[in-house]
Amino acid sequence: MLTADEAADLIQAIATRQDRAAFAALFRHYGPRIKAFLMRGGSDSETAQEVAQEAMIMVWRKAASFDRTRAAAATWIYTIARNKRIDHLRRTGRPPIEAEDWLTIFAPEEEDADKSVLAGQTYTRMKELMDDLSADQLVVIRKAFFEDKTHTAIAEELGLPLGTVKSRIRLALGRLRDALEREKDE
Repeated sequence: MLTADEAADLIQAIATRQDRAAFAALFRHYGPRIKAFLMRGGSDSETAQEVAQEAMIMVWRKAASFDRTRAAAATWIYTIARNKRIDHLRRTGRPPIEAEDWLTIFAPEEEDADKSVLAGQTYTRMKELMDDLSADQLVVIRKAFFEDKTHTAIAEELGLPLGTVKSRIRLALGRLRDALEREKDE
């Protein structure tokens, strides 16, 4: 079992020395976990294995961009896996990820119950806050963040001016940020 610091050290060894032993240790630890994470997200075993391998290859290639002060190693690796899953869904023409799936990057490691509880609370609270958005704001937020569409693509799809789409996204994010800041102050 790797600690967060040990995983970060392995990524640093990959970045600085292209350390194959460090990569092997990281792969042994995270490979099966990423596969399970992807299967919980709806991927079949074969696809999950393929995407997990692509994600770990990206970890090897992008190790130099990892910054342990900005994210834990697990968060960084699971984010790469999530992005690879989205890429795979786009390539295969499958429907976009469901809005309910947006917090899967918070997939907890087995030993971290506090993180799991926090992720559940965050998910529930963000869902409540999003329900308070106007229908116009909610649709552009879903398309931008859950369907990962560009502002231009959203504007074309909805038949809206690009400025309107950007404005709705900005206002929605502002409302969400303000609500979270008010809660933080309370």
